Amino acid sequence: MNPSQNSNPNTHITCMIRYQIDPFQRAAFAQYAENWGRIIPRCGGHLIGYFLPHEGTNDVAWGLIAFASLAAYETYRARLKQDEAGRANFAFAQEKRFILREERTFVESVVSTFNLAAVEAI
Repeated sequence: MNPSQNSNPNTHITCMIRYQIDPFQRAAFAQYAENWGRIIPRCGGHLIGYFLPHEGTNDVAWGLIAFASLAAYETYRARLKQDEAGRANFAFAQEKRFILREERTFVESVVSTFNLAAVEAI
């Protein structure tokens, strides 16, 4: 598959969510992330993905969601608050307490460097 087929030219802002998680509840966070995989696109976010710790720090996970603009993000957040499954997923996280801290940072991609596939070395 051509890497450019995976990119969306209308997504200019990426919300990078950094989670500090309870490392003993990794499976619960994975379920939370999988749930968002069905909810986020329906509410208007371009889900790049959720990422669990693998090597190194065992309590930091990431979620990356792209939007056309900050206004599109605000519209998405409003839809998310009205979405029954979204509310249930927030409640799941609060009940299980696997998220200890959450930070959001908004970044803009350098389009010419985004989503470039590896080139086989000769």
